[in-house]
Amino acid sequence: MSEACYRAANALGRLVLRILGIRVDVTGVEHLPTSGPVLLAVTHSSYPDFVFVEKAAITRGRYVRFMTRHDIWRRRVLAWAMDAMGHVPVDREAPAAAYLTARRLLREGEAVGVFPEAGVSHSFTVRALMRGTASLARETGAPVVPVALWGGQRIFTVGRVDLRRGRRVDVSFGEPMRIAPGEDLTEWTRDLGARLTRLLEEIQDRPHHRPRPEERAPWHPAHLGGAAPTRLEAAELDSVPRSAVPPTWGPTA
Repeated sequence: MSEACYRAANALGRLVLRILGIRVDVTGVEHLPTSGPVLLAVTHSSYPDFVFVEKAAITRGRYVRFMTRHDIWRRRVLAWAMDAMGHVPVDREAPAAAYLTARRLLREGEAVGVFPEAGVSHSFTVRALMRGTASLARETGAPVVPVALWGGQRIFTVGRVDLRRGRRVDVSFGEPMRIAPGEDLTEWTRDLGARLTRLLEEIQDRPHHRPRPEERAPWHPAHLGGAAPTRLEAAELDSVPRSAVPPTWGPTA
């Protein structure tokens, strides 16, 4: 049932991408193992990010079980579909149940997708990260594959919907990371933040994503020439849990 529903969802996703003329380019997908437990730690700049990640992951034969906001389950049809595909609802006020479910899935050899920023970044930089990814990896021994996405924010993100055809989305998979049994969760999470930042900025700075000269680009980060809120300005907009690890990576302002 899970695989059949996921195949149907993938087919629908491909159809929507085709209708909208969205081109998804993927690099580094060979870093995603074709079997066994794995955590995908994904940057978050747009609501359909999971669609782009799964489009890449299915080329490796993987159905990613995403940890996502629990309020999606409030709609009956969506709740049924999300359960059928094996996705995991996350209540940030009480995250223990989601953690235990993700741990079980990893021990069963599944690929689990995590958005460690716990929300879309208004500045389009890698914001504060939760330690849950590090904790799951340390407890289960699963490798963590960092994944950066860029381009979806021009389609559907906080305060922006633009369904014009011909958009391009880049997905970049980094080399797998591991955490030793006694390794510090905070320090490891800082390393993850630095790696995600390097992956993200590399694709943000590709010529086809740069703003045109004199163009005001609220969909591009300020430190790379765009008009999105700076990291300091975004701090008043982002809803970040107090337990998150504050960034020591990326721009300082």
